[in-house]
Amino acid sequence: MANYPTPHINAKPGDFGKTVLMPGDPLRAKFIAENFLTNPVLVNNIRGVQGYTGEYKGVKVSVMASGMGMPSIGIYSYELFNFFEVDNIIRVGSAGGMQENVHVRDLVIGMGASTNSNYGSQFGLPGSFSAIASYPLMAAAIESAKENGANYHVGNILSSDTFYSDDTEASAKWRKLGVMAVEMEAAALYMNAARAGKNALAILTISDHLLTGEATTAEERQNSFTQMMEVALETAVKMSR
Repeated sequence: MANYPTPHINAKPGDFGKTVLMPGDPLRAKFIAENFLTNPVLVNNIRGVQGYTGEYKGVKVSVMASGMGMPSIGIYSYELFNFFEVDNIIRVGSAGGMQENVHVRDLVIGMGASTNSNYGSQFGLPGSFSAIASYPLMAAAIESAKENGANYHVGNILSSDTFYSDDTEASAKWRKLGVMAVEMEAAALYMNAARAGKNALAILTISDHLLTGEATTAEERQNSFTQMMEVALETAVKMSR
């Protein structure tokens, strides 16, 4: 019996490109499709989680929202990897800066994703799994960021299950170990990619800073993080060669 359509994605294999850009916000997915893709077609709109497929510089590329948090991106990325023949997922999201040299609007490329989540327990490992990005995607993204002239950082990020944490010292503890930024999805994405034998990467824009208090608006996060989008799309083109 076919595993598609699923309860979350009303599509069939072939509707998606081999590379999918995955913002958290459905409106950011819509923005990317309408402003960067040629002839975008809406291929999914279950629960308002919009997925589009079009072309960028002649390469078939898709963009679909993940929603917020690891359970949500865990479902969508699992289905895309395992049921819809997607090879690469690039998370394009916002993150909170945690180091003094990481500034608002800088890009952070997540080489690894530490986490306070129990997501990895499902694999029954006799230890802890290091959730890391796929090297081919990361190398292509670094090259694209250089070509774009972006201010970017490469390193460890934190995928947190809690946006409002009762532990007021939590971020300082991660900061001591050099964690650059905090977000809520990448670790689950990286684990799903590893399990499926596929590729995953998080390219993040610093939307606010935990040390300085500087922050961007919700509208700016939705529409203005175009450098991150361009770097991700150029990465998709490189992965098609």
